[in-house]
Amino acid sequence: MRLFVAVPVSEPARQQILKLLGRLRSASWPVRWVHDEGLHMTLKFFGEVGPERLDVIAEALRFAAGDAGSLALQLRELGAFPSRIRPRVLWVGVDAPPALELLQDRIERGCEAIGFPPEGAPFQPHITLGRVREGQRLPPRGLDEHAEGFERVPFVGHELVLYESVLTTSGPRYESRLTLDLGR
Repeated sequence: MRLFVAVPVSEPARQQILKLLGRLRSASWPVRWVHDEGLHMTLKFFGEVGPERLDVIAEALRFAAGDAGSLALQLRELGAFPSRIRPRVLWVGVDAPPALELLQDRIERGCEAIGFPPEGAPFQPHITLGRVREGQRLPPRGLDEHAEGFERVPFVGHELVLYESVLTTSGPRYESRLTLDLGR
């Protein structure tokens, strides 16, 4: 199983991102766009994991999220990894309040204790929109053209979800393996 833990994007941010995705998709760029139902902010990617590890991961997540509470979040700018000049992954940034950084750190530390090494790069909260196809490029300043009219709306993270990414011919499908209520 390919596993990751994430915070699903709630309204009204979800609607704002869907409007943006509609505009971006109409640009006919060489990008594999995320499915509308796949909008989330990843906190930890586990990769391929045997089914026997699911309970241990779930327990580490329950402990990390124990008293986290709901997360007051806000959309930020459009961006790209590794850079806007040579984009490979297109994303929308998310403000990182201390509560989000603490939750992500607790997940990282708890999962390190059960054999999952921490990410090599600092945590940069974002919602992936799409991935540029191998060997392809976007038009210069393409993201800038679509940034106009994008509202940096606030939203609340109510849940922490352990997803399994099931690869299909039409792209990955995300199935929930564990949902933790962060409080309302």
